Amino acid sequence: MGSNSCGNLRVLVSLFAYNEGDKLRATLDQFPFPRPYDVLIVDDGSTDGSLDGIDQQGFILIRNAGNEGLGASIKKAFVYSLDNGYDCIVIMAGNGKDNPNEIGRLLSPIENDGCDFVQGSRFLKGGAYGNMPVYRLLSTRYIHPLVFSTLSGTFVTESTNGFRALRTSILRDPRIDWNQQWLDQYELEQYVHFKVTTLGYARTEVPVSKIYPKGPGYTKVKAFSGWWSMLKPLVYLAMGIKS
Repeated sequence: MGSNSCGNLRVLVSLFAYNEGDKLRATLDQFPFPRPYDVLIVDDGSTDGSLDGIDQQGFILIRNAGNEGLGASIKKAFVYSLDNGYDCIVIMAGNGKDNPNEIGRLLSPIENDGCDFVQGSRFLKGGAYGNMPVYRLLSTRYIHPLVFSTLSGTFVTESTNGFRALRTSILRDPRIDWNQQWLDQYELEQYVHFKVTTLGYARTEVPVSKIYPKGPGYTKVKAFSGWWSMLKPLVYLAMGIKS
């Protein structure tokens, strides 16, 4: 475990994995050691043995008994960060799409500029993306950001990228009820992002890379149900159906 301090912030970096195999191992190999933050992996019921021994390599491991969903796993990372006194939590993928060497880009606006929420954007100058099917590129670059920008009243270039950082104080705001049961799948990330934006927290975007692994299994998001899961929080919150 590192010194877990980036400047004046205690930082927890959290990854989420479900049968990611060698992709997870390759991601973990990119982390520096020693490092100025702690790394938590939430295993969402993997059965491929990819996390065996991880907790003996300086990583913190939480295992779900079964597959509970990404949102449910992120909630456990939120709880861990609050219970253990971290000032900031970084969310990233465990399947090789995000680069651990870019974590500093997300933390810099929080450390130096007083930001509360930093969204990684592959579409800003200096960002990068690759191996994306056309339908997914259209959805992530145009459709979802347009809906998010329109309903939130704030222009964004990226709204679906899970590579982001936020102050844990946000999670203590009673107006952001992130523990609701309907947020257990892909809804949670969108819910928190939308609430932070509409509540007026200091938010910014920074360029990051998002390179999808080649071959089958590049994503677990299903074309229709998965995308509705990401759009639903925006619609529900904008219409006052949920809070």
